[in-house]
Amino acid sequence: MTVTTDPRLDEPPPGHPGARPGHPEQPVTFDELYHAHFRSLTVQLTAYCGDLSQAQDMVQEAFYRAFARWSTVSRYDDPVAWVRRVAWNLATSRWRRLRTAQSFLRRQREEHVPGPGPDRVALQAALALLPPNQRRAVVLHYLADLSVAQIAEQEQVPEGTVKSWLHRGRATLATHLIPNGVNDHA
Repeated sequence: MTVTTDPRLDEPPPGHPGARPGHPEQPVTFDELYHAHFRSLTVQLTAYCGDLSQAQDMVQEAFYRAFARWSTVSRYDDPVAWVRRVAWNLATSRWRRLRTAQSFLRRQREEHVPGPGPDRVALQAALALLPPNQRRAVVLHYLADLSVAQIAEQEQVPEGTVKSWLHRGRATLATHLIPNGVNDHA
């Protein structure tokens, strides 16, 4: 009777040329290392971080880094130990980033800002009715406190044009912002 068993975690599959004891002259290939240890490292990191997909990503990143340095890593006595250490370092770094983010969020104060008042809503609605050049001129002059000369320079137009935009913009705003539909100045 023949009994077959699945390979144990962290053990290379049977017939693995570079992992047989007593044959150090046959170095393990990257593919062999990956296939023999990806699952077990993923299980370890899943237990550590509690998230299978995150663990898979970290183990994959560790193997990627090993592959990028394979000429050096392959000469180590235990290349899987190097990959394991990198994966655990990635998990620790992730945990630290999460802890820092949570600490930052706990320090944030929730500010309750009242919504815009009726005057602001009316002003925004009236500004939306202005042509874009008049709206820019009014906003830059009254909200950004730019002079007519500064606006003219920014918009690359003569100062007289800016004055005209401001005059027309104020006139249009005045017709839309008359309180209760009655002009106080009439």
